[in-house]
Amino acid sequence: MKANIKYIFSAAVIGLVTVTGCKKDFFNRPPENAIAIDNFYKTDAQVAASTINLYNSLWFNYVAKPGWAVCEMTGGNGRSYSSDVTDFGNLNGAVTNLNSQNDAAWSSLWTVVAQSNALINLMPSRAGAGVTPAVLNNALGEAHFFRAMAYFHIVRLWGAVPIIENASNFLTNFQVNTNRIEDIYTFMVNDMKFAEANCTAMVRTGAVTQGHVSSGSASAMLAKLYLYMQDYPNALKEAQKVINSGEFKLYGIDIASKTYNDLFKTANNNNEESICQIQWAGGASYGHGNPQQASLAASGIITGTGDGYSVLGPTIDLQNSYEGGDLRLHATIMQAKDVYPEIDAASGGYTVPDNINSQGTGAAIKKYVVGTPADNGGIGSAQSAANNTYLMRYAEVYLIAAEAIVGKNTTSTDAQALAYINTIRQRANLAKLIVINRHHTVPNPNYDATYNNAVPTTIIQDDILTERRHEFAIENDYWFDLCRIDGWNGILNNSHPLATQFISQQERGTYANDRKTVYHTAVTPKSTDFLLPIPINETTADPKLLEPAVPYTFK
Repeated sequence: MKANIKYIFSAAVIGLVTVTGCKKDFFNRPPENAIAIDNFYKTDAQVAASTINLYNSLWFNYVAKPGWAVCEMTGGNGRSYSSDVTDFGNLNGAVTNLNSQNDAAWSSLWTVVAQSNALINLMPSRAGAGVTPAVLNNALGEAHFFRAMAYFHIVRLWGAVPIIENASNFLTNFQVNTNRIEDIYTFMVNDMKFAEANCTAMVRTGAVTQGHVSSGSASAMLAKLYLYMQDYPNALKEAQKVINSGEFKLYGIDIASKTYNDLFKTANNNNEESICQIQWAGGASYGHGNPQQASLAASGIITGTGDGYSVLGPTIDLQNSYEGGDLRLHATIMQAKDVYPEIDAASGGYTVPDNINSQGTGAAIKKYVVGTPADNGGIGSAQSAANNTYLMRYAEVYLIAAEAIVGKNTTSTDAQALAYINTIRQRANLAKLIVINRHHTVPNPNYDATYNNAVPTTIIQDDILTERRHEFAIENDYWFDLCRIDGWNGILNNSHPLATQFISQQERGTYANDRKTVYHTAVTPKSTDFLLPIPINETTADPKLLEPAVPYTFK
């Protein structure tokens, strides 16, 4: 393990003992500017501020590259020639336990767990007598939320891992078994239930929320967890709880003056549709601002800060998958001659050049690309934009509800499920659907401009997966969707025949210079590709991580 790593220490001896040796990232000590100190949690303001780091720098090394390398490249939405990430798109066992971005993802996510655990285990006993109980409980709810959020990423990436609730329990024994995937999901559900019960409702000043998660945020995440577990009744119950609460709103539907593209502008950070966002401090010191634009933007002309490395391009498969007229395409992918008034606004906007060609795809990424500091209120610097990163949006709740209604059925004619998915299609300027076969849908021919007279017919599970792909492309979720299409048993047993077939049909190649001829590339994943290997420095320190998972003893 890295020689300079810092490790978490026992609450009983905090500040007195420094633990050394070769240990694992799930024992990482949180950054020193974020950890608990004896005299800190004495006021409501101090307790409320204690969770700020959970929303920021802890996620940096995951968001910078691994998030999109895993979820977009492995899933077939993005491609790259960059040597440190190209293996994620190649599959076939190309990503090894020595991969640097695999290691970066592991370290970053486990540090979120460690910081959350520090707050959960230290704050109650150290809170001052004058701290309002509701304020303390809300902060603890946030910590439980982020511990579950980090574990949700971890278990979907690596499968069985240890459940660590309090690192001080392991000060004398760093050999830890992994726990079963089903136990990890139960653990996450318990954390989200705590957050749901203890976090306050979302507070807004005008259009802007307070930026922190709420009880409704936890309900939304519970719906997503239940969906993965194929507990469809509870997924629907939680999703409809969120929809009926009125706590969140959809741009372009509930707020007609805003469009899908507006969701990704810095000016709309913490908007009404946000369920959970990473809160970036653009222009701050390295590691505290959003690093995504640096990697995704097609050129330094767009960013104005010397970065814009264009190391990810949108696959031909993703580009060709959109229906004509889908507004999400322009907001997600830059194509030749597209115009973006919000970028280089002082000069009248940015027109995408004819020779746009990120990573041989004949296009470039737009989502999370926000332009120069001048385009963003004067805030931003190299590898440090000010736009937030979504961890979940309200639109997903509608699609979760629709999928929960369809359940394990091949098709459904349920009017409510159709209404949910068609709400999302309406915002994208798409007609309601009519099914013509198992794997293809077309707009309903009875659609008219008012969108009110289309005749609802049948929806199939493939429609929901397609909507999710287009709604959340480049938001680091698509790979996880593919990994669950074989159901809960597929997740538990790492069995993915449907996903394998689906991925093998994707076009992952490049365009020739004529921008028409395709140099075809396809991949057929191995079963081992659906989970990442635990980094070698972790398994060397603890060979038990390679042993079969054991049941977790819940306290």
